[in-house]
Amino acid sequence: MLHLPYRELPIAEPGTPDTRTPFRYLVWLARHQRWLLTLNALFGIGWMVSQALVWAAVGAAIDHGVERHNDTELFKWVAVVIALGIIQAFCGAFRHQLAVTNWMNATYRTVQLIGRHVAKTGTALTDEIPAGDIVNTVAADAMRIGGSYDSFARFAGAIVAWIVVSFILLSTSVQLGLIVLLGVPILGALTTPLMKPLHDTQAAQREAAGRLASLGADTVAGLRILRGVGGEEVFLKNYREQSQRVRVAGTRIAAPQAGLESGQVLLPAILTGLVTFLGARDVMNGSLQPGQLVAFFGYTTFLTTPLRTAIDYIIMSTRAYVGAGRVLRILHVQPTVTDPERPLAWPARLYRLEDRRSGLSIERGQLAALVTVTPDEAALLVDRLGHFVSDADGVFVNGAPITSFSLGDVRSHIVVSEIEPRLFSGELRGELMPHGPVDDERIYDVLQATSSLDVLDALEDGLSTTVEERGRGFSGGQRQRLSLARAFLTNAETLILVEPTSAVDTHTEGRIAARLREVRGELTTLVATTSPLLLEKMDVVYLVLDGRVVEHGTHEELVARSLKYRQIVLREDI
Repeated sequence: MLHLPYRELPIAEPGTPDTRTPFRYLVWLARHQRWLLTLNALFGIGWMVSQALVWAAVGAAIDHGVERHNDTELFKWVAVVIALGIIQAFCGAFRHQLAVTNWMNATYRTVQLIGRHVAKTGTALTDEIPAGDIVNTVAADAMRIGGSYDSFARFAGAIVAWIVVSFILLSTSVQLGLIVLLGVPILGALTTPLMKPLHDTQAAQREAAGRLASLGADTVAGLRILRGVGGEEVFLKNYREQSQRVRVAGTRIAAPQAGLESGQVLLPAILTGLVTFLGARDVMNGSLQPGQLVAFFGYTTFLTTPLRTAIDYIIMSTRAYVGAGRVLRILHVQPTVTDPERPLAWPARLYRLEDRRSGLSIERGQLAALVTVTPDEAALLVDRLGHFVSDADGVFVNGAPITSFSLGDVRSHIVVSEIEPRLFSGELRGELMPHGPVDDERIYDVLQATSSLDVLDALEDGLSTTVEERGRGFSGGQRQRLSLARAFLTNAETLILVEPTSAVDTHTEGRIAARLREVRGELTTLVATTSPLLLEKMDVVYLVLDGRVVEHGTHEELVARSLKYRQIVLREDI
């Protein structure tokens, strides 16, 4: 077996794709693996041509060995047949390995491009394309794109083998050679009217399947609410109706695809019958030897393989083209926040983060809190401070606009942990280290600071435990504490926490609040919360009303002088 140099997938940098058309995107992918595709095509040609030449050797063995009773010639041509079989096995093994490699490279590059674009565009993408449709594109369309590069070597071998066989036939019989040389592409062209219907029906089926996946994802995400309001039957009815649309769309694919696959059998059979009839007549006339007739029959039988391969490649290329269109639909969505053309270098130390529109200003090393009437007000301000929205012009870092820095620098130094943080599947230790390796001792210290050691104690494999998708194996409070630990382990210069203790009990919240300063040290922390247990530990608390800071001070000071603050935090009646 061929051993290629090890290449880890996904690759470090997938590149910038050509997104003008689906065809240009597929060509761009091919350019990135052109050497593997070329080598694969060479093995594919060797694999297919060696199969074709076997019939020439068999015919020669009959004419030169059997007919003439010449053992030497017979053994010589038998040896040629064996050698061609070895070449066929050798090239076939290498072709298959390289085909899988090309398939994986194209698939992973596409998946990685989508993943990076999702991270780059954020909610702008899901606002335009349903999340379920995006998942379907990754799970299905990327695989179909890779499949076209998998079959490329067989297609190249089919074309070259057809040319080789045609010229062999021409050198033996011009009439039969022309029939094969012209007959194969003519018969293949008869299938082209089915290409557009196949393309259209596949696109329609793909669109219906994407809507079904989106509907299923939305239903699962809101299942608890649906049960609460008695809406399960309505969504079940909608899901059934959409499932039927997918079934009907899938059934419509059957007609053009069945026509193509039937053509793989019927059209070569017509050609084989014609060549065999004419060849047998030439043998009877004495213009063709029996061995040559056997070779001709073998060639025409063999040519069913290149024709089927070509039709298979057309089908797979059509699917890849449709899939590429779905990929480009995602890649064409523009992010709401982009990097500046000439980003400034991030300062050596972040001394002050301020939002001049609201009047909020946080100094390095402070424990600060943000109190608002509604969570939406806090979310709006937090999104500006983290540069997650386009209207972040009023936010400044050490006096420089935050929009003048690259998003990578902003994300590395200003970390926002939202009210509904997510855990992904994978080893728990890796889940807690988003910005690089951290020793276990530091992880244990942070888990203790977030009162999460009990979560770890309940796990049989400790930090090596595999987290289920979305952390389903943990309760809401456990997920929140683990996510808080993950935020602390980023060691971000400025950490913004949104209601970090909303899902834990009062005693746990008190322990977390008491250790907040210890775990953050001299780093800056801003907490959007209305919890008195957290607020009383803050150096400064900002009360924001209608997007503006109206008061600030310690928790005790604001409780003493601000009625509005007491109404929000202590739930006092007016």
